[in-house]
Amino acid sequence: MGFTIGGIREIRSGTRRRGRSAECTAVAEFTGLWGWDVVPGARAAAGVCSCGRFDCPAPGAHPLDFAPVVPAGATLDEVSKAWSEFPGASVMLPVGQAFDVIEVSEPAGRRALVRLERMGLPLGPVTAGPDGRARFLVAPGAAADLTRLLYRMGWDDPAALDLRGLGPGTHITAPPSDRGGLGPVRWLRPPALDSATRPPSARLLLGTLAYVAHRSRA
Repeated sequence: MGFTIGGIREIRSGTRRRGRSAECTAVAEFTGLWGWDVVPGARAAAGVCSCGRFDCPAPGAHPLDFAPVVPAGATLDEVSKAWSEFPGASVMLPVGQAFDVIEVSEPAGRRALVRLERMGLPLGPVTAGPDGRARFLVAPGAAADLTRLLYRMGWDDPAALDLRGLGPGTHITAPPSDRGGLGPVRWLRPPALDSATRPPSARLLLGTLAYVAHRSRA
């Protein structure tokens, strides 16, 4: 990516010096360091979505239809300018481009993460949301291949395991933003230079995720 640890510090300290919002800090890191596109998203309060639709099916948990994508590579100044057009927007990441997502209950995700770290397996970023779900970022293509991969490992039904794959056309809320008016999303495992730019293959994690998810529902 051409960025150094010093570059990360510069973005973070520069953001604090200029009084940029926490969202601008995060978006600048996502676009400039990890190479992710970012989309301004809706927020919700008391079940009412900022998108203006009274019948919104996912209040505070979807991109703003009228907001353009902030592309990978955008600088801090470009991010600040773009975000100033949508004050208060949440930070959302498109899935299916730089990564897919494997989603599981947060308790199962936490237990699986401990096991995977002990095993020394490569791991990407992992988020946890106020909806009680943990989301593992993995290499693109995982969502479309999830059922086949699980079947080859001896698991017949992802739904029975409470495992879900998210692929192209979906978005996740990223830290530090609020999701659905329920509270902030947080990192269980934050991005790092190796894992964010090259997320691991889902097959390396799925065996452990499936086993722990199965035990959690037993």
